[in-house]
Amino acid sequence: MSLDTAFAALSDPTRRAILARLALGETSVTDLAKPFAMSLPAVSKHLKVLERAGLIARGREAQWRPCRIEPRALKGIDDWLNHYRRFFDESFDRLDAYLQKLQAQDQTQDRDKARDEKRIEERSNGQPNAKNRKDPRNKPRRS
Repeated sequence: MSLDTAFAALSDPTRRAILARLALGETSVTDLAKPFAMSLPAVSKHLKVLERAGLIARGREAQWRPCRIEPRALKGIDDWLNHYRRFFDESFDRLDAYLQKLQAQDQTQDRDKARDEKRIEERSNGQPNAKNRKDPRNKPRRS
């Protein structure tokens, strides 16, 4: 089975809906066609695409044409996707660790700033700090 063929088959919402229905169990083409506003030949075309991709198998039992999902084909797709799922999970884990590091740095900076402000306040003991003191050189002259 080719992943290109499988993904091309899965690109259509009708075919994905058909697969979702077949995941519940084997059923006939007629039953598969019921929820869709399309003819039986149109549904059969969708089924042929799914069958060529190896995603479904169609059988023949007298007048009944059952369709069933092929789990092995979906397993191949799942294996391919798992590789990328692991990649993204690891990337998100690294991003999360980095964000936690940044948040810890911010908290440390905030704590240090609050501590420094408290020390300045304690040192001044209510006295005006250097910025607020009047410069003795700027005293007004008495006449």
